[in-house]
Amino acid sequence: MIRPEILLHPQIPPPLHGLAPRVVMGRKWWDKKRREAYDKYDQKCHCCGIHKTKAKYKKLLEGHEAYEIDWGFGRVQLEEIVALCHSCHNYIHRGLMEVLVSLGKMPEGKMQDILSHGSKIIQEAGLTPSIPEEWASWSRWVLIIDGIEHPGRFSSEEEWHSYYQWLNTTGRKDSAAMLEAFHDGL
Repeated sequence: MIRPEILLHPQIPPPLHGLAPRVVMGRKWWDKKRREAYDKYDQKCHCCGIHKTKAKYKKLLEGHEAYEIDWGFGRVQLEEIVALCHSCHNYIHRGLMEVLVSLGKMPEGKMQDILSHGSKIIQEAGLTPSIPEEWASWSRWVLIIDGIEHPGRFSSEEEWHSYYQWLNTTGRKDSAAMLEAFHDGL
């Protein structure tokens, strides 16, 4: 069963950045769950149905977290891990693609091809994106995995912006240790 609606899945809200299930639950858990997702659809992309051996850019599948998001209450429930081809996964993470293009780490043509790929799938499925009208306050957001609530890492939008600006100026990558170092320096 192909599920093109996954392409319209929103990104995890900024109050929960850095709380991906693979980080919270650990690498062993993540590897098990993503492999189960690959097998569930016989090594085919959940969105476009292409077998990993026929995928355009990489001959493999990538794991992606699918959530049920309650924007008004600030609750993000992990529903499942899905298997995506490189193109469908990058379509969902188009903001990251834009950054990679701006840094010269991805050709503009590849990004445009991936955007066309995803847009075509969405159009053929008759889907339209929706934007949430109401968002919970920063302090209310939690990520729920296996019934356990994990609170957000940032108390405000200002703290979130400051942290990522700090990472950019120091050239470091996001991690629990970097967040701790950031807070220690405040």
